[in-house]
Amino acid sequence: MMQGPCRCRGRLGGSGFRRSVAEGARRRPLNRSRQPATERGAATVLVIGVLVALLVVTTGGLLIASAVLASHRARLAADLAVLAGATALRDASTVERACAVARRVATLNGAELGACQARGTELELTVTVAAPPWSAPARARSSAGPAAEALR
Repeated sequence: MMQGPCRCRGRLGGSGFRRSVAEGARRRPLNRSRQPATERGAATVLVIGVLVALLVVTTGGLLIASAVLASHRARLAADLAVLAGATALRDASTVERACAVARRVATLNGAELGACQARGTELELTVTVAAPPWSAPARARSSAGPAAEALR
């Protein structure tokens, strides 16, 4: 075992590696950054704030997208149901039969048939589609029948 001062030379040079490291640790300030101690952690708060804002914007976008999707589904179901009902009405069927056909097509498309009425050879109906996060369902109205020129 060696006794006495260490004769090895460290990276720092001087009278010994152990002593130089110990002195260096004592001389260094605890706050190594160039910012004052009051600003430490400010970036963490900023990043958390940006993430929360991003989460809020994403959630709002998803809610709006779900309402738009329900609206599109309602319009699609209404258009398909009224076309099927108008075709049944054109084929010398009764209004009740035409509305039954329209109800079946609306149900197959995830909608619920509301009002269904015929004026001559034109069929008009209303459908609703549930929009899960919203309390009110999406509604759509559609009508179909022969063109006015075709009746002449």
